[in-house]
Formats: sequence, C-alpha cells, structure tokens
Amino acid sequence: MTEPMTGDDPRGGWARAPSILLDLLPQRLRRDRPVVPVVRLSGIVGFSSPLRSGLSMAGIARALDRAFGMRNAAAVALAINSPGGSPAQSHLIFRRIRDLAEEKNRHVIAFVEDAAASGGYMIACAADEIIADPNSIVGSIGVVGASFGLDKFIARFGIERRLYTSGEHKAMLDPFLPENTEDVERLKKLQREIHDDFIALVRSRRGGKLAEGDGLFSGEFWTGRRAVDLGLVDAVGDLHSVLRQRFGNKVWTPLVSADRGWFRRRLLGAARGDLTAGGLAQASLAEDMIAALEARSVWARYGL
Repeated sequence: MTEPMTGDDPRGGWARAPSILLDLLPQRLRRDRPVVPVVRLSGIVGFSSPLRSGLSMAGIARALDRAFGMRNAAAVALAINSPGGSPAQSHLIFRRIRDLAEEKNRHVIAFVEDAAASGGYMIACAADEIIADPNSIVGSIGVVGASFGLDKFIARFGIERRLYTSGEHKAMLDPFLPENTEDVERLKKLQREIHDDFIALVRSRRGGKLAEGDGLFSGEFWTGRRAVDLGLVDAVGDLHSVLRQRFGNKVWTPLVSADRGWFRRRLLGAARGDLTAGGLAQASLAEDMIAALEARSVWARYGL
C-alpha cells in the first residue's frame, strides 16, 4: 500500500515542481486557463492625424493577426468604440476579421462601449455575437456626406475662383462653385449603392434576428437595450463580466494593441518637448487640434 505523502517527505518538493514550473511560464504559453485576446477598435474609421490615430486596415491588421494567431484562444473579443467613418475601411476591417475567424476557426464576440454606429456597427457585424452596454449607441445604418457652400461668401468679398480641370465632372461638388443638381443626384446614387451594400451585409450577418421595419435601415440609432429588441445586438453586458461568466474567473484577456509606427512615435516625442523637431511638433499639434474638432463633430452626431 502506498502511504500518503507528508510535508516532511522529501518527495513533496518534487511533487510540487510541475505546479511551480507552470507558474513561471508566460501566460500565453500556459494551458491551465482559458485565453481570450482582446482587440480594441476605437476611433473614427479612416480618420487620423499625425498625433491622433483612427481606425484603418493598415493600422489594425497586425493586431488582428496576432490576436487570431494566439494559440489555444477560446475566442477573440473585439472592444468597439466607433461612430463610423469611411465605408471602404469599415468593410476592409470587417472582411479581415471574418477571414481570420474562418481560417483560425475562432468564435468572435464584439463588445460595444460608447458606440458602434454606422461603419462602427459594420465592423461589429463581423462578430458572431454582439454585446452592448444598455446605454451604448448602436445602429445608424446609412450613408452621409457633408460639405459647405462658399460661392456666395467669396463673391461678397470679391474673390474670383479660378479652377482648371480636364473632365466635365472633375470639379463636382466643389464648395466654391454653385451647387449643381446633376452632381448632387450623382452623389446620391453613389450613396444609395453603398447603403444597399451595407443593408445586405447586416442582413447576411444578423439573419432572422432582425426585427424588420421600425426604420431599421433609415440611419436611425438606438440604445444598446433597445437594440436587443431590434435584433441589432444579442445581449446587454460588459466584456469582463461576460467573459468570466463564459470561461471562468481565471480567463486571461490580453489586450492586443495596434503598433505605432516610427514616424508617429517620433512626432509624439517632439510634441512632448523635443526641441530638435520643434517646427514639426508645432505643425503636427495644430493639425491635431483641427482633427480633434472634426472628430468631436462626428461624435456629437450621436449626442456623445
């Protein structure tokens, strides 16, 4: 008969050795706890300045590759906080997430923070599940374009507009020229095509969950709680609570961040007081202030 091992038994240290060695392993190599990498997708899609990065395929591609390539990942989580932006960049990010999910056979869960609106919601549709805070802003399935009409302003101050083009529509919608109804209709046709593609994408991903009608594709937006009723999201909740409930309290959720390029890091250093690049820093800060105002106007569209 084998007798129970006591604390004085010299073999006790050897018995505990595997556990001790396991604690020394990096978290990404351990198999005794579930792993769910988290990719943060935050900002206006396709919009950036030298010091303020937005969301783009180029900026987020490596982070997505690392997250989906993480061994033994039980799922991949997307933390989304975006009011939308470029439809092309939104679709490129959506497509990359779906391609990686299918290639790596990963379940994808999107968690909406302040907003997943317009292009931000398109990206959220790449997930197999969408979970929002009750007060998140969700929806805005539509297309918008904006400009200014400055032709009367320059005429008032005697400013003459000189524009030289090759191609009758090359200066279409120039803000310093009077509005042309044919050009406006041409723009609206492009918007309708993009909108139709957006609607088809949402329907293909959300399937029979959608409550058709209720202005679902009118460009309206709703709170996360109401979005559950409409089928735009699956549940209300938050990332840490849901992942712990699904995978246990020991779930490891490493944040996989996008890389900053050398040029952006250099500008950040200059902005913080590197006098050798003072002129560049001032120009970048000025551009960043303008970009911040433009970004503020986009977020304000949703009362945020």
